[in-house]
Amino acid sequence: MEGVNHSVVSEFVFLGLTDSWNIQLFLFVFSSTFYVASMIGNSLIVFTVVSDPHLHSPMYFLLANLSFIDLGISSVTSPKMIFDLFRKHKVISFRGCVTQIFFIHVIGGVEMVLLIAMAFDRYVAICKPLHYLTIMSRKMCILFSVASWVVGLIHSLVQLAFVVNLPFCGPNVLDSFYCDFPLFIKLACIDTYRLELLVSINSGFMSVGSFFVLIISYIVIIFTVQKHSASGSSKALSTLSAHVTVVVLSFGPVMFFYTWPSSTHLDKFLAIFDAVVTPFSEPCDLYIQKSRNENGNDKSI
Repeated sequence: MEGVNHSVVSEFVFLGLTDSWNIQLFLFVFSSTFYVASMIGNSLIVFTVVSDPHLHSPMYFLLANLSFIDLGISSVTSPKMIFDLFRKHKVISFRGCVTQIFFIHVIGGVEMVLLIAMAFDRYVAICKPLHYLTIMSRKMCILFSVASWVVGLIHSLVQLAFVVNLPFCGPNVLDSFYCDFPLFIKLACIDTYRLELLVSINSGFMSVGSFFVLIISYIVIIFTVQKHSASGSSKALSTLSAHVTVVVLSFGPVMFFYTWPSSTHLDKFLAIFDAVVTPFSEPCDLYIQKSRNENGNDKSI
């Protein structure tokens, strides 16, 4: 953070989402509703899993971790976005911007590892049900949780180490409603082509790579079950549908941001969706699907 004092720029100005009062009102109601619902829904999932002994299983442990992370996703960008909707001068301090970037990428890295862990959990539960409790032990669950935070911190710090000391001498306008690497780097007073490429490769490769690992793992599960039982295949497909939905919601916007970085209205739409809607829908989809499976006495799924 020492480089902050050497930059002329002490704050950044957001252009926001729109100048239309009617659209701002709609976005305020829409964003506020989903933000409150996300905070309540994810908090209830975490509380329910922690307080109910019957839910102290590997799947619910990972689900509670995902819900906790989604509380962070909702809180990093949404409150300021909602607060800034009707403000003409939308600003954030240099340190505030860097802090926002740091937490966005820490949480993003943690979430990716947790989703991979949940895919592994489903693979073991569906393909090796007799060894499920042995493989998915408490030690393994804790290992997944610790690994997710280590990966998230490394992912964020590695990128931040290259950009935090960049000189910023103006302009200081970000065509967005939150801080992130692609637009942040473009405002530096030096040639940042290599840094932009580094960020795109780092975040883009991590998101695209994780996405394909997850999709391939689900395909392997379907084909493995299909070889043994047609009915098992339909049950597996029903179970994995919620996971696939969550993966698409999580990785779709992120892959677009970092593999095709630009400044368009589509970027902003996807950013709103990713910041407001995704944290609400992810754990709810998984929790509902898991509850249905258990109510249907399908313990292996």
